[in-house]
Amino acid sequence: MTETCCCTPASQTPVDPCCPVNGEKGKGVQLITLKSLLKPSALEELEPNTDYFFCGTPDCQVVYFNSEGQIFTTDQIKVPVFQKDEGLDVPVCYCFGWTRERIQQEITQTGRSSAEISIRNHVRAKRCGCEVNNPQGSCCLANVRQVTRKFQQDEKK
Repeated sequence: MTETCCCTPASQTPVDPCCPVNGEKGKGVQLITLKSLLKPSALEELEPNTDYFFCGTPDCQVVYFNSEGQIFTTDQIKVPVFQKDEGLDVPVCYCFGWTRERIQQEITQTGRSSAEISIRNHVRAKRCGCEVNNPQGSCCLANVRQVTRKFQQDEKK
């Protein structure tokens, strides 16, 4: 069952450009995502008439870039970025407070996680704000599933 999140799709150029640092293809993000998550000094450099893209490559410090080569790095973002910071306290779901640690603790205690069901219920109730809370600018459910599977596999070992 595919669940759509509350986010509207980011405007896309015909071909998403590649990160100027690592060469990986970026994913389009809405301008509101950058306006919400850039630190003030970085926000002053934002080009509002330009499309921006998210770099999800874990070992690259670039978070956002545009086709003109402008970049914003992890130290210019107000929150830690899930894809780039493996800390247990880093949000997996930025809207409803699910961290790796919270998911791991629940799996350790109960053998399962209620994170995905809980988040889906909030999405259905139109409570999520992924475009302003999540650095990737889109729904976290794929990340939640990935983390849940990893911790469930770790528990079985």
